Amino acid sequence: MKIILIVAQLIVSISLIIVILLQSEGTGLSTVFGGSGSFYRSKRGIEKLFVFITIFLASLFLVLSILQVVIK
Repeated sequence: MKIILIVAQLIVSISLIIVILLQSEGTGLSTVFGGSGSFYRSKRGIEKLFVFITIFLASLFLVLSILQVVIK
């Protein structure tokens, strides 16, 4: 059971990294590492989907982390 949780957490963490990097589409990697945008715009379409996927994966990562601590 512990091995399954570790593998699941590894898959979720890699997926979370990929989704976060995809959110900076069209702006390059400079904004990922501290660059700031000079204007505000609302999220639409695929950007909104990436935000929801990010929230889901982060929540799943949190649950998997808690389960690993509880199950010994």
